[in-house]
Formats: sequence, C-alpha cells, structure tokens
Amino acid sequence: MANKKSLDESCPVARTLDIVGQRWTLLIIRDLLPGTMRFQDLQERLPGMAPNVLSDRLKTLEAHGLVRREFYSDHPPRAAYSLTDRGQELGVVVLALARWGVRNVGGKLNRGLRHDECFKHLQQATDALVRRPVERVKAARESRR
Repeated sequence: MANKKSLDESCPVARTLDIVGQRWTLLIIRDLLPGTMRFQDLQERLPGMAPNVLSDRLKTLEAHGLVRREFYSDHPPRAAYSLTDRGQELGVVVLALARWGVRNVGGKLNRGLRHDECFKHLQQATDALVRRPVERVKAARESRR
C-alpha cells in the first residue's frame, strides 16, 4: 500500500486501515499473537491465501514495525516471524473484533467449515495476551521518566 494514498490522512482509523485493512492482515496478526511462526506454518493456518499475498502482507507489517523477521536458514533462505510490541498491541483489536463477531454474526457462521479452528486460534491469542498484557503507551512512557 506504499503508493496508495490514505483515505483520510487526518484520521487515525483510516491511517491504521492503510496498514492492517487489507484482506488476511488481521488474521496474520491473530496467528502471530501466541508467538513466533515460520512462513510455512502461517501458510498452513491460512489456507486459501496465496504465498505471494502472505509475503506481501508480512513485508507491509514489517515495514510498519509490527512484525519482526528472523532468518533461521541461509540455504534456502527461511524466516520466522513474530510480533513486535506495536504488533502485539493489535491483539486487543483482533479480540474485540472476535467478540463483536460472536455476538453479531455468530449465528451466521458456518460451523462446518473453519469455525472450531477459528475459536482455537482466538483462544491461543487470548492466552497470549493474558500472559503478556499490552501496556498502555502513555503509561509506559510515564514509567520511563
């Protein structure tokens, strides 16, 4: 999205959606909340997502400081991905979307498809946030003074 102009440069919601609003992006965040994952693990957890799309989304998240990439193999090059502290903060947003979805579209979810798998992912994300709660940025800054 580097070349695309923001819908509203003065709105923090619009600017955030410029980064995380593309299809699959929040699901990548969801799956990285519990911890580090390899590229191929993300592909397995997100069936239907083309490898080039996954690569593009990870590059965008990395460019914005939300994801960290670490190489664990040189030949062939293989990387593992984890959320930075900034990326971890998005966990609150992902879980809020999940709660809203359960309340408002829960009856319309196709339980036969990937519903159980989705709840498993969300439980892992919830557990990760409980283990490592997100600090409020303002509180974190004040404690450094």
